[in-house]
This record gives sequence, structure tokens and C-alpha cells, in this order.
Amino acid sequence: MIRVEKLRKAYPTVVAVDGVSFEISAGETFGLLGPNGAGKTTAVRMLVGVLRPDAGLVEIADGFNPTDADARRLIGTAPQQLSLYDMLTGRENLVFFGRIYGISGRKLRDRVNWALDFAGLTDRAADRVKTYSGGMQRRLNIAVALLHDPKILIFDEPTVGVDPQSRNRIFDNIEKLKAEGRTIVYITHYMEEAQRLCDRVAIMDHGKILALDTVDALIAEHGGMSAVTAELERPPEDPDILPEPLDGASLRFDTETPLEDVGRLSAAGVKFLTLKIDRPDLETVFLTLTGRRLRD
Repeated sequence: MIRVEKLRKAYPTVVAVDGVSFEISAGETFGLLGPNGAGKTTAVRMLVGVLRPDAGLVEIADGFNPTDADARRLIGTAPQQLSLYDMLTGRENLVFFGRIYGISGRKLRDRVNWALDFAGLTDRAADRVKTYSGGMQRRLNIAVALLHDPKILIFDEPTVGVDPQSRNRIFDNIEKLKAEGRTIVYITHYMEEAQRLCDRVAIMDHGKILALDTVDALIAEHGGMSAVTAELERPPEDPDILPEPLDGASLRFDTETPLEDVGRLSAAGVKFLTLKIDRPDLETVFLTLTGRRLRD
């Protein structure tokens, strides 16, 4: 559905995208994960034809260039910067953008009503967008991208600055779109969002893709071991059964098989007052690959 090959974009002081390549299958939710300034948004701008690459290519569907009209009809984009008119109502914004997409008449009315319902904004449709909360504006921004019923959806940081209720609504809506078989490109610097929503994730930093795979495969390859932290009821009679020496009554050790190790200790008579297992996640993967956390 989407093919990106050796994509490059440089500015006078920085190479924003440096030889990026990947392919996205039809119906896949593909995550582009990385900190602010990693090059994600620049890559997306080239993906939709807004920005011309210095080198490389982007193909949409059956070999379309993203600047082709046929390709643009396939794509719906919710940009990181809100593309809404504050002085218009929610309905008026949708009608305006629907007409830009070439929709009119009864079809436009039906699509606008559908979009308002999808975004949970039917009861606020007649209110000016400037009165909306940040979360409501984000949901409307996404609804605009869906008006022309595109097969490919690109969401660039769709939950920035939103409240928890709106964030959950956005997650639920994206999962519905995924279930319908849409191809989704999800750009974020929040690893928990990518872990929940994406089939595959590309981790990007300094304009390059550092790793690309399923979430589970990335964690298995780059996540390292789980950390077990516990408070014991009392030291065991044979301290050699412990994987690490006690610090008072506290035990901490790293392991690839935490449940098995805890079970072995319990079977050997070790009594736990508290027990915590920290498993590696995408943030662990990112830290392993880059040496710094996602939200730097």
C-alpha cells in the first residue's frame, strides 16, 4: 500500500530524514515512534506530497506518486498542527473541508453527520471551534481527515495536549478504523500508544530508522531482561538459593524468566511480603538503542 525507499531531506543545519526506507501493507497500523525532532513529521510531509524529498521515492497504492490526485484521494491526514477555523462551528468546518474534497449535496450532509457522531461532537456541532477543549479540537481534526472515506489514514501526534477521556476516545476510534481494514500510519513520541495500537513500529531518531519490527519482536531483541524486586518475610536458611545477595530484606535481580525464577524461589521456601516484576517495553527498547528516554 505504501513504499518508502531511501528517503532523504536536508536543511542548511540538519539532515532531517536520512535514507529512510520501509513498506506498509494494506490494513496495517504502522507506528513511527521517536522523540521530538527525530524527523517523523518531515517524513510524513514527504509521504503525503507536501514536501519534496531531496532523494528517494514514495509510492502509494499501485505506484502512485503522493502528489498525484488519485493518490491524494486515498489519503486522509490529521496533522499535528490543528487545521481548523476557530470562528466556524464544528459543522461548518466539516462542510468547508468536505467541499474541498469535492463532496456535495446529500452525501456531504451524511458524511458530516457521520463525522460528528464519530468524533462525539454531535451535541456541540453548532458551537464555534474556539469554544472547544483541546481534546474536542483534536477529535474534530481527525474527523476532517475521514470525511472523504480514505483508505489510508495518517495521524501525526493525534493525542498531544488532550485530556484522558478524549485520548481514550481517540484510541477507540483508531481501533475501529483498524478493524475496518484501513491502512494507518501513526506518528507519536508516546511509546505506550504505539505499543497499544500498532502492528509494527519503526523507531526513529536523528533522521534514521534504528529498528523496525512488531512490538513483541522489538522488545524480545532489544528490551533486555525483566527486573524482579521483592521484600522477603525473612532471609532463607540457605542464602545461596537467591540469585543475588539480600540488601537487608530486599532482593533485586534481573532475569529473562521472571515467573519461573520466582516460582523456583517460592518452591524453595522463600516467603515474599512484596513482589514486583518490571518487564521491558518500548521505552526500554528505545533506551537500549539510543541511550536516552523517549520524552527528552
